Amino acid sequence: MAERLRAIPASRMVPPTGFEVAYAGPDGDEVRRTMGEAANVPFERLSPVRSFPSYRGQRNYPGFYWSSSSGAHVGYESWLERNEAMAMDFDPTVVAFAAQPFWLFWPEGGRVRSHAPDFFARKADGTGLVVDCRPASRVKPRDAVGFEATARACADIGWGYRLVHGHEAVWLANVQWLAGYRHPRHLIEPVAAGLVEVFLEPFPLMKGAETVGDPIAVLPTLFHLLWSRRLDVDLAVRLDSSSLVQAAS
Repeated sequence: MAERLRAIPASRMVPPTGFEVAYAGPDGDEVRRTMGEAANVPFERLSPVRSFPSYRGQRNYPGFYWSSSSGAHVGYESWLERNEAMAMDFDPTVVAFAAQPFWLFWPEGGRVRSHAPDFFARKADGTGLVVDCRPASRVKPRDAVGFEATARACADIGWGYRLVHGHEAVWLANVQWLAGYRHPRHLIEPVAAGLVEVFLEPFPLMKGAETVGDPIAVLPTLFHLLWSRRLDVDLAVRLDSSSLVQAAS
C-alpha cells in the first residue's frame, strides 16, 4: 500500500494554490482529497500510508506502541517517535492518534512536493493535531520545507501542528514509568477509591499507598491513577516514594 500511495500520476497535479492529501480508504485503495475536504476524515482510525520496515543493521528502532487512548497498536520508526506516541497517550486532551495516516501534496517550483507526517491526533474538542518528530540536528533543508508546508496546511483548516525535537529528560523518565501501568488491568476500583480519598490533600506517595493496603498490591493502581490523571504529581522532578500526590481537581 505504501508504494501505491507514493505513485501519483503526472496528471493528478494539486491545485496551484492548495494542498491535497492521499490516504487509504476502507478497501485499502487510495483516496485523494483537498485539505479542506479532508478536514473531517477520521485519520486517527486509518491505516498508515507507509510501512515500518525492520531489517538487519538498520540504525533506527521501529516498533509498535500500544495506546491506551486509541486501544490499538501505533507504529513508530524511532525512539523519539515512540516517546512522542507515549506523550500523546498521556495527554488528556488527545482522545486517539495514528501513525502516518496520509500523504500531503503541494505545488512548489513547478512540481509537486510530498510529505507523510509522523502522527495525526484527534483532540477532545474535535480538532486535529499533526505531529512530526525529528532531532534538531537532523533537520535538513528539504525536511524543513516539508515541515513548514505541513504547518501551513494545518493552519488553513484549523488544525494544530507540532514539530518535536525531543522531550525533557526527567519528565520523560517519569512518564515512561507510569506508562508501564497504563493498561486498564491495573485499575482495581475499590483500591482506586481508597487512594483518591487518601490523597484529597497532598500526601507522600508511599505513605498513601501503605494507608490503603499492602503497597505491592496498591502501587500498580496508584500508578495507573497517576497515568490517567485521577491523581496528580509534579513530574518535573524525579518520582519517588516521597513525592507529594494529590487527587486531581
